[in-house]
Amino acid sequence: METKINDLSGSFKDRKSAERAYNRLKEIGYADKEIDIMMSDATHKKFFKKNEVDGLGSQVMDGMGAGSAIGGVAGAIVGILAAVGTSLVIPGLGLVLAGPIALGLAGAGAGGVTGGVLGALVGAGMPKERAEKHEKNIREGNIVVNFTPRSIADHSTIGNDWSMYNASDVY
Repeated sequence: METKINDLSGSFKDRKSAERAYNRLKEIGYADKEIDIMMSDATHKKFFKKNEVDGLGSQVMDGMGAGSAIGGVAGAIVGILAAVGTSLVIPGLGLVLAGPIALGLAGAGAGGVTGGVLGALVGAGMPKERAEKHEKNIREGNIVVNFTPRSIADHSTIGNDWSMYNASDVY
């Protein structure tokens, strides 16, 4: 009998902590397309500047060619969103997403996201209780990182690492 491994997510209060969590996943072999990043548009603007070339801001998307945006969003989205690849900006919600969660919501169309941040997270498959906590964290300016571990060992190891990086609400 195969055991289902649940996604692991954590909330980070600052860019440095989120970068450490992201980089740890990259170190052990997770691809950008396997890592979800979620934050408010205000948090994105606070922590990530255009044309940055360090850490998570090492790749700058050229216009909208490297990601997808919905609504009247113009120009490049930088930082972690460029590193992760597929990105989604939901202007009415003030939400910035990257990774598989953005791809799933983009496929559903922005019109399908009706319940605010909570609706977006639950609609992307996050359990409601966890989504409620992360919605609060995102509103408070945190960066939420989420991924599906390949093994129970990865789930445990990364969860412990993230706790050392001062993550809150690690599930």
